[in-house]
Amino acid sequence: MQTETTYTYQLLSSDNTQLIEQSAACLAKSFIGIDINGRWIQEPMVGMLDLPYEDFYEFTKEYLEGVVDQGYCMAAVDGEQDVVGVLAGDTSAPEIIGEDVFEGDFKDMNVILHVLEDVDKRFLADFHKRHGREIEDGEALHLFMLGVTALEDRKEVIHELLGQLIAKAENDGLSFIYSEATNNKSTHISKKYHQFEHYQTVDGSSVIHYYKDNDRLHDIPESVAEGTALLYKKL
Repeated sequence: MQTETTYTYQLLSSDNTQLIEQSAACLAKSFIGIDINGRWIQEPMVGMLDLPYEDFYEFTKEYLEGVVDQGYCMAAVDGEQDVVGVLAGDTSAPEIIGEDVFEGDFKDMNVILHVLEDVDKRFLADFHKRHGREIEDGEALHLFMLGVTALEDRKEVIHELLGQLIAKAENDGLSFIYSEATNNKSTHISKKYHQFEHYQTVDGSSVIHYYKDNDRLHDIPESVAEGTALLYKKL
């Protein structure tokens, strides 16, 4: 069965609140954890920290609402008009907050925030060293969240979402794409099929936050995820 005969792919827009809500739910479910044909799949940091679904859904929905009109949030929709896959990104200039921002039952989201900021900070420092400037708004596509709840053709959904947003970024004249890949599978797919690379600094090192060195995440099996890696694709 070919994916294109099963799913359609739609860019999200701010005037379609139902699609945004369904997309936020799809992302939240896939990050918190879902059963796919008897196999439990979840984002490793979110799973280790046992974050609550309701708070993660609100976080995801707020992100989508904030960036949707930049044109880089796409959903895979099945024949029943249910969202079964989402890739969400933005073209905003990267920002390092540098402090805890989440409270209450969602406070452990700060652990993930600091992991992402660790790799982003090293990436931005190297970018400045190379180019003598900061990354500007509208220059690059930041792929932030990918989630798939489809039971069938899951890999094809991922490839189609990535392929379409990569093509759009190229057509829009962006310079490069980057992403914080948080598990081995997403790193493998991005590198093997979509020509992403581990970002190499001027001293030749990859930008990776290793979970084994994080006191809250060190129990994540290396077979599942070695760490969060900064992936890069020049356009």
